[in-house]
Amino acid sequence: MAVILCTAGYDHTIRFWEALSGICSRTIQHPDSQVNRLCISPDKKLLAAAGCNNVKLYDIKSTNPNPVLTFEGHTSNVTGVAFHCDGKWLVTSSEDTTVRIWDTRTGQVQRNYSHDKPVNDVVIHPNQGELISCDRGGNIRVWDLGENKCTHQLIPEEDVSVASVTVASDGSMLCAGNNTGNVYVWRMIQEHDVTSLVPVTKFQAHPTYINRILLSPDVRHLATCSADHTARIWSVEPAGSNQVKAGDTGPPAASPAHPNAFHLETTLDSHQRWVWDCAFSADSAYLVTACSDHHARLWELSSQSIIRQYLGHHRGVACVALNDYSDR
Repeated sequence: MAVILCTAGYDHTIRFWEALSGICSRTIQHPDSQVNRLCISPDKKLLAAAGCNNVKLYDIKSTNPNPVLTFEGHTSNVTGVAFHCDGKWLVTSSEDTTVRIWDTRTGQVQRNYSHDKPVNDVVIHPNQGELISCDRGGNIRVWDLGENKCTHQLIPEEDVSVASVTVASDGSMLCAGNNTGNVYVWRMIQEHDVTSLVPVTKFQAHPTYINRILLSPDVRHLATCSADHTARIWSVEPAGSNQVKAGDTGPPAASPAHPNAFHLETTLDSHQRWVWDCAFSADSAYLVTACSDHHARLWELSSQSIIRQYLGHHRGVACVALNDYSDR
């Protein structure tokens, strides 16, 4: 199975899709709650589904509709989930104000970090030794797993919820999106196992809430998903180094106050409602979006066109996971 594509949301189902044909190949019932986030293990064997209070682990290659493991312990919605590179542990974030690390073999909690505010998202740094999480109070925190402590706290805008964070696949950059539609960017510099963060830019990506922010695998593009019914693709090169293309829409990519703002490449605007989540293909040429209008869509970014629509959910699609990396 070279390509794993799955979606889930408010109809309490997880659906697996044949990416090119658009055919739903498998449906798993998730009766406990809506599904907030999905994550595929690096070896493509397991799917983690984050719901209310727990995360369920499913065997992707099995027809067993039941989870092989359930991670119990959160007391509110689980908002983020990510696998360690070898799949031995995963990390979750929750509205119960905690970030937790779980052993994927036993389902037991290994670490528990507190934010004091509901946590919206968590990602693992490519060095596998740091976590980056963000919360409703406007905080971004970097957790050093070796030191077992928070080493950095960033507050881009006081009391403005940071909805989503993303870190570059090469560890060079951290981006965050918040409820005012602003994107913040930091350069991540690592020397002698110490990470320092240098502010690069801030820019208005959307006029309202950003729900998800994601850097492409090749670190050349940034996707932002918003309550304004659009997803936007930004060039990670500063706007000043790009020529503005005819037909570009949306807010100006740069302002005199922030000359390093990213340039808007395209707006994906066929969505009818909020765009909640997105996933890049391995070659960074395609993007799948998840929308409240019950649809997931596969976009070819070079032509800004919809290649496929995935139809079958009866309520809003809240999350998507894609793994089309070649099997090793």
